[in-house]
Amino acid sequence: MRSFPLDRYVTDTLMRDLISHDKKPSAFVVYLWLWSRTHGCDRPSVHQSHQQLADATGLSKSAVQSAVKVLLRRHLVGARQASRTATPEYTVHRPWA
Repeated sequence: MRSFPLDRYVTDTLMRDLISHDKKPSAFVVYLWLWSRTHGCDRPSVHQSHQQLADATGLSKSAVQSAVKVLLRRHLVGARQASRTATPEYTVHRPWA
């Protein structure tokens, strides 16, 4: 098992904010998973479909869709698609840094 660095802000502030305040624990799970695949692997972005995110996190596809909407609205992640049907490419933002 490989470890990855995580900003202390993620566990000290963001976790409580997303889970308690926004009532979206799925958003925290998706953010953490995307962080592990980008910042944790020294990569700028990762391509993942909603179904792939659901399979990786154990969440339902609809929970992932809702989580991604929250993360995009809060500017915690960015998403680009080459076309409407292409798999999104996610970048994880660190607005506190």
